[in-house]
Amino acid sequence: MKDLGLIGSGLFFGDLALGMRWHSPGRTLLEADLAAYINLSWFTEELFTNQHDRADNAIEGRPVPALMVMAFAEGLIVPTLARAGLAFLHTDMEVLAPTRLGDTIHVECEVIEARLTSRKDRGLVRTRNIVVDQNERPVLQYQPLRLLRLRDTHGETESAG
Repeated sequence: MKDLGLIGSGLFFGDLALGMRWHSPGRTLLEADLAAYINLSWFTEELFTNQHDRADNAIEGRPVPALMVMAFAEGLIVPTLARAGLAFLHTDMEVLAPTRLGDTIHVECEVIEARLTSRKDRGLVRTRNIVVDQNERPVLQYQPLRLLRLRDTHGETESAG
């Protein structure tokens, strides 16, 4: 299936087909990002908040929470859902490797399921999203199921007869 490359605008249900691929732009994870995430979520695990007492940690360096990586990944792919996304319904997530401060991530997406709903004016799409670091090492994989609009004849939303 054709790789669409970098996507900068919304993909509606009818734009997607099984096997279709695209990727997001990259984003470097900064100390300010980690501090903001910890303060917003109250995710105060010492693995992420204590820079000095690190001798017993299983992960070297300054790791970031996997849920923060997923949140950033979702932010990176938001342009692909502009005007089309209706709901995030489910996901399975697997952490493949640690992500650390200073890493630059991007998301590689592939459509693995696409079907109309019973209402016929929207569709369900599941993608395999692999978060990759600057060394092309997969660090996280998740498979979100989303409810998407169909494009209409005016280009905004689609309606299936």
